[in-house]
Amino acid sequence: MTIWLEVFRYRDLFANLFRRELRVKYKGSALGIAWSLLNPLALVGVYTLVFSLFLRVGGIDDYPLFVVSGLLSWSFFQASLQSACASLLGHASLVKQVRFPRQLLPLSVVATNLVTFGVMLAIVLPLNLVIRPETRATFWAAIPVALALVALASGLSVALACVNVLYRDVEHLVTTALVPWFFLTPVFYTFESIPGADRHQTLVDVIHYGNPLTPVLEAIRDPLFFGRLPSVTDVVYASVAACAALALGAIVLRRTDDRLAAAL
Repeated sequence: MTIWLEVFRYRDLFANLFRRELRVKYKGSALGIAWSLLNPLALVGVYTLVFSLFLRVGGIDDYPLFVVSGLLSWSFFQASLQSACASLLGHASLVKQVRFPRQLLPLSVVATNLVTFGVMLAIVLPLNLVIRPETRATFWAAIPVALALVALASGLSVALACVNVLYRDVEHLVTTALVPWFFLTPVFYTFESIPGADRHQTLVDVIHYGNPLTPVLEAIRDPLFFGRLPSVTDVVYASVAACAALALGAIVLRRTDDRLAAAL
């Protein structure tokens, strides 16, 4: 728990690292943060075309909004993990020369991606409130679950950043693993829409609860798109997964901290 409290203790340093990451990310860019929105919006267009017209994923009204409501969580999670993997390597000179809490570097990357998440949410939420009036009574419930998503991404990002310094293949393994992980996460479909889902309920449950991101994503999308409160099971799962990720990040950092500078 101490390593997470150090973010507040070193909040000035964390703020400087965050601002630096934000400047570097959009340096020399004419559109700035808009580039971070174009990719998910392009994906929404492609998935809407493929899955609603070609493959006929049925039973979902306002399908583009459904997809983008899921991409909110996935885009933040994916970008955080991929960027954080190289965060310590990218600041090798700083890590070797100055003694400071190493977790601030991957966490500053997560914070940078959280800005994009917030901008996307600021665009999607008003659309959902107008087009799907039932969400007006439930949208607030997505906020506490979003905190669990941030905690999940933060814990895994710190763990992966540390391990990637010692074993450089980790960054490539994460990039490779994120491809099947994306398709196993119900971003552009629901489990109910899978053909034969009722006959293979055990398999559906394994895919659902074997993927730590799925209950988090669905607990955010339920109030944000479907206008219903998230299930208690998904909320409890999201909370446990977030705490487990934070614990994992703390354990990995403690066990690798003394070796990081020498390995860079």
